[in-house]
Amino acid sequence: MQIRDLPYSDPGDPDVRSGPRFLLWLGLSQLTGQLKALSWGLLHQCAIAGLPLCVGLAVQAVVERSGSGLAWAGALIVALGVLIAVGDTMLHRTAVTNWITAAARVQQLLARKTAELGSALTRRVAAGEVVAVSTGDVEKIGWFVEALSRFAAAAFALVLICVGLVLYLPSLGVLVALAVPVLALAVLPLLPRATRRADVQREKAGHATELASDTVAGLRVLRGIGGEELFLGRYRRASQEVRQAAVRSARMWALISAIQVLLPGVLLIALVWYGATLARDGRIEVGQLVTVYSAATLMLFPLRHFEEIAMAYSFSRPSAQRAVRVLSLSRGARTATAEAVVPEGDLYDPVTGLLAPRGLFTAVVCGDPDEAGRLADRLGGHADPDGHAPDGAGPDTPTPEAGGSDTKDAATQGADTHGPEATGPEGTGPDLSEGDASERDGTGTGGAPGSGEDRRLPSVLLGGVPLDELPLGSARTAVLVQDKDPVLLSGTLRELLDVPSSGAVTAEDALAAAQCADVLDALAQASVDADGDPMDTRITERGRSLSGGQRQRLALARSLVTDPEALVLDEPTSAVDSHTEARVAAGVKRLRAGRTTVAFSSSPLLLDLADRVALVHGGQVVAAGTHRALLRDEALYRAVVTRETDDTAAPAATDRQERLASIDVSRAAGTTEEIEERA
Repeated sequence: MQIRDLPYSDPGDPDVRSGPRFLLWLGLSQLTGQLKALSWGLLHQCAIAGLPLCVGLAVQAVVERSGSGLAWAGALIVALGVLIAVGDTMLHRTAVTNWITAAARVQQLLARKTAELGSALTRRVAAGEVVAVSTGDVEKIGWFVEALSRFAAAAFALVLICVGLVLYLPSLGVLVALAVPVLALAVLPLLPRATRRADVQREKAGHATELASDTVAGLRVLRGIGGEELFLGRYRRASQEVRQAAVRSARMWALISAIQVLLPGVLLIALVWYGATLARDGRIEVGQLVTVYSAATLMLFPLRHFEEIAMAYSFSRPSAQRAVRVLSLSRGARTATAEAVVPEGDLYDPVTGLLAPRGLFTAVVCGDPDEAGRLADRLGGHADPDGHAPDGAGPDTPTPEAGGSDTKDAATQGADTHGPEATGPEGTGPDLSEGDASERDGTGTGGAPGSGEDRRLPSVLLGGVPLDELPLGSARTAVLVQDKDPVLLSGTLRELLDVPSSGAVTAEDALAAAQCADVLDALAQASVDADGDPMDTRITERGRSLSGGQRQRLALARSLVTDPEALVLDEPTSAVDSHTEARVAAGVKRLRAGRTTVAFSSSPLLLDLADRVALVHGGQVVAAGTHRALLRDEALYRAVVTRETDDTAAPAATDRQERLASIDVSRAAGTTEEIEERA
């Protein structure tokens, strides 16, 4: 792989079991480049190793007054000089290529994982850590891969020099051969401490990077509440901790460097003293002493690679571990096995019991915003990779009937009005696959019954098809999740709305449904063109030139253009006024007629327009019906939507808990069996 051939058509499937295993996989993935660098490195090191012999021959020729011998020695030195120049040049070329291609491979893997997880990535890993991995950590990983081949060439050269000296002059060669392993391994006892200090430095540097990234991202909010000085003080303290950790780490590496200078110096002194004694006694020739001394001196250069590889590994190992934490994330617990088709039908979550009938506008009310975000991720096929159910939820947890008119279990609601394609044997909910049932009751790979921590949660179903078993492209086409904080990329409005779509919804219709008339006017005024076309006006990064409500409506229009089979919106109108909110909700319902739409919100204006409303509490759907019916009959729903005070909401919540706890145990067991059968 050459730099001009980047990017990779397929970066491969990395080994993410640990940081060292990832580094090993990365090195083996670039085996051809490693072998090339090793070959050029051997040529370079062996040419250098041959210089002492030529110098010794030249000195001996001078002593013997042999002109032909001196000429041959000079010719060999010239030839070795050419080989050294060629080897060094090509070694540097191949080593840098290995570095850049390894970094590019890691960046492609990170980009692929980011595209796979989408907005769920920053919920599982801090945004600052993702930035640190994709920038500084990538360079350190590439450094280790690049240094590996040079270290191998240096180690081979050392072995070759030692063997050659033993054969050339055993009296001095044995001394050098015995001393080289000591010189190479003398710093090993210090490496664990140096590595630990380097790990601490990397950890503190990563924390400082995360803090800086989060501070910059929320700078406008911090200025609004006067908190920028507080966060700036935190960053100063974090920066000082990084500096102190770097100084402690540098001291240890300085000690290692000093040892690698001191011990070879001691070896050279002992070699000269012993060799001079042998030459004085006539046991060796002067040229032989010069040869051995020159070889021992040149051995200091390959010995430096031992220090470099130790430093490269100590710095790259924590970087690789952070990369593994990101690359090991998955969008679901299962491997895609279904065909690449977009299913149609009801959207159903067997964990919470949430059912979004096909073609209807379903609103979901959650008292906990974090719970709403997790549920939105699940509906998009981004299941919890650990397989942990929310508190009080799980595939074996019965969903009791809620009191009040038109307030049934979410798995039961809508079964009478929708076809059998998304219902179980009793018409009570979507039918899960046999494999899902085995996982849930403990007969599959998920674990034993009752071991909720070990088993995998069943996937969300669309038309009876598990989203986790769909290829990523089909799952994204089927269900689109808009995060509560959507990101607008820089570019023109036309480029922003140029997204993969069915083609059934035009950009004009989507903008009109999202009530973006004022946004278009603002963009037209900011246009530098004479015609003032807002579609060609550039939007700054993250839409910072727009208000929060304008950014939210543009993101909503972008989601509407895609026209997915099921659209999941997390708080789509939280940043707009009530008048605009009502018009946006009406526009979305009108444009999405005949398509499945799920909106997480607690706004009465949006809830009143929904065809169906589900209340999620404690990880379970506890009531479902129309907004007005739930408002009339459900005290807990009324407490969440009307935002009653704690004193007012407490009796309602207590009443709900008492009603849930009063369900007969035998009836609950029967409901559990019923759920297991249809799941």
